Amino acid sequence: MKQVQGSFLTGYVTILVKGQMPELFFQKCVKRGILVWNVKKESQTACRGNVKLQDIKLIKEIKRGTDYKLSFVSKKGSPFLLKRFLQKRELVTGLLLSILLIFCLSNIIWDVKITGVPKDIEKKIVKQLDAYGIHPGSWSLTLEPPSVIQQKLVNDIPELLWVGVNKKGTTFFLEGVEKAIVKEKEVKGPRNLIATKKGVIQNMFVSKGLSKVQVNDYVEPGDILVSGKLNFAENENEEDSKKEKAKLVAAEGEVIAKTWYEVKVTVPLKANFEMLTGNKEKKYYLRFGDFKLPIWGFGEPDYKRIQQEENDNAIHFLKWKLPVHFVESILSEKQYEKLERTKEEAIQIGLKQAEKELQLRLGPEAKIISQKVLHETTESGKVKLILYNTVEENIAKAEPINQGD
Repeated sequence: MKQVQGSFLTGYVTILVKGQMPELFFQKCVKRGILVWNVKKESQTACRGNVKLQDIKLIKEIKRGTDYKLSFVSKKGSPFLLKRFLQKRELVTGLLLSILLIFCLSNIIWDVKITGVPKDIEKKIVKQLDAYGIHPGSWSLTLEPPSVIQQKLVNDIPELLWVGVNKKGTTFFLEGVEKAIVKEKEVKGPRNLIATKKGVIQNMFVSKGLSKVQVNDYVEPGDILVSGKLNFAENENEEDSKKEKAKLVAAEGEVIAKTWYEVKVTVPLKANFEMLTGNKEKKYYLRFGDFKLPIWGFGEPDYKRIQQEENDNAIHFLKWKLPVHFVESILSEKQYEKLERTKEEAIQIGLKQAEKELQLRLGPEAKIISQKVLHETTESGKVKLILYNTVEENIAKAEPINQGD
């Protein structure tokens, strides 16, 4: 019978009816629309059968108008199993605590594995991850998304060209690619040192080779600064005294020269910018699909302007990802500021900006010794500057000596 299917889930009871012609009682139940099955007559005055748990109330009402006696022989189905289970408080408490413990352990980072980078960069990554709160034992539900962590690592560690972040279960996997620093190919064998830029020689430090220029000499790109060809006279009394024996060496040294650069910068007199005040509040939700259930942090902060950021992390139970997400919402107060500069302030800012850009281009060893404003114009609320910078830097470059001559 299809009606009997599913009776275990809803629960059913075996009742024993005693009285004259007890089967008539079950017949009355059927007439009232009550489902009865497995009816068995045990004697002339006793009969048993199964009825659904939900029909017990109606059966008691039918019994009130008769002389039959009812007794419950057995109770079967999930409602009775659950009731017996809940009566064992120690077992229920232990089970709930075990589930809670497994849930917590499933959402903790137990290991961080880093591959693809040398040991020194790996140490930097570990240190940076620790600053982000990512380390064994950290709570994974409050961490930022892997894409955000990737971008932060690339920005904070200059040696990284790319890094992939992936979370599998309770382990964070990071695979990085180190930047390939292209070094200038070292010239082996005999060589000269030539000028790479035009300039005026300020200092010379020659450890090998023969100097071809002196301090205060003006040089052009390609001029030989230090020669790797040393000449020695064999015998001045011989007819071939003009012939010389040449010894070739690898010239070494530094040639510091004064060089010049023209830099253009533009500085606005008025600027609008957005800044965070540092005030912020956090809210936490459980997300089921598109529905969010607040669990902490109610109400709205008293901020005029708010910047909202959300960290959405799936909740895991052992290796399974549950259809529930833990959402951390950060509400930060922001302000809009208007900045107005005078022409003189804009010029000073332009000078500092040009110096930083030039220093970044030339490297830390170059020294900017002076700046001059060659040209200055004010157009459309902006100050445009053309600056003349004087720099002291090493202009020597190794060039192999052609020994074919």
